[in-house]
Order: sequence, then C-alpha cells, then structure tokens
Amino acid sequence: MVKFTHLIYEVSTITEKRYRKICKWLNRHKFTLGTLKFSYRILPYIVAISYLLLLILTLIYNDIFSIVFIKVFFVPLGTFLLVTALRKIFNFKRPYEIFEIEPLMEKKTKGLSFPSRHTASVFIIAMTFLYVNKPLGILFLIFSVMIGLSRFLAGVHFVRDVLAGALISIIIGTVFLFVI
Repeated sequence: MVKFTHLIYEVSTITEKRYRKICKWLNRHKFTLGTLKFSYRILPYIVAISYLLLLILTLIYNDIFSIVFIKVFFVPLGTFLLVTALRKIFNFKRPYEIFEIEPLMEKKTKGLSFPSRHTASVFIIAMTFLYVNKPLGILFLIFSVMIGLSRFLAGVHFVRDVLAGALISIIIGTVFLFVI
C-alpha cells in the first residue's frame, strides 16, 4: 500500500525523471501494464457502445421530445463540444511534447491536451447513466476513473488535463441532469 501511495505522489508531481520511473515500474508489473492498456484502449469503446445503446433504449421507451431523451442526448453532446472548444483555445502541449519521453500508448497528437476529452466524455456519459440508472452510473463512474488514470499514466495527458475533464463533466452533469 505504501508503494502505491508513493506512486500516486510521483504521478501528481510529474517531472520527466518521475515519469520515467513510473514507466519503468509499469513495465516491470505486467498485470498493471495490461490493466492500463485495457483501460486506455478497450474501455473507451465499451463506454461509447454502452452510451449508444442507452440512447437507443431511451428513444424506444420515451418520446423523442421527452425531457429524458433530450437530457441523455444533448447534455453529453454539449459537454463534448465545450471541451473540444476549450482544447482549441488553450492548446496546451502534451507530456511527450514537453519531456523527452515516449508515451506508453502510441499517440501522435500535438497540443490539445487540456482538458482531456476522453476523460470528459466518459465522465459525462457516466453522469448520464447515473441519471437513468444509479447502479450502472456507479459502474461507469468507476470506468471513468480507470480511463482518466490511464490517460496520464500512459503519458498522453497531465494530471491537470484529466482532473479538468472530469470536473467539467461532473459539474455540467450535476447541473443539467439533476438540478435543472
């Protein structure tokens, strides 16, 4: 447990030297590296397909003009568009652009690091599931945390990028799905 807490500290105060240590540690622990690869590559597809199924089921059981369908469709869409615009406005560099490192997962994009669009997307989808079905929402929140962690452990985002993406989606989801 102490080693894991130390790893979290190392990640939250990332430097090139610390990132290299994290990569070395992950490469020595194959199960953890496999979990990282699953969370980075496969889990986003599972979330996206699940969201499409949620949209279809919501449309089947509700009218297209029902408040449920409108929220399930437009809140994630609006969040995605907002985060996409913010990325273009800020255009922050990615860790592999600033440090001389090779990310653990292949990524070639230059800039557009802040906020993490993957993280924002999965968190707003999780909030949407939470709005429709609480147990599934909790499961998707767990998936969201895993995907968010994978983004910076893979070296394609900084912690700030992932946290900003998550916070934007949690705030928008809370306001537009549960308050309004």
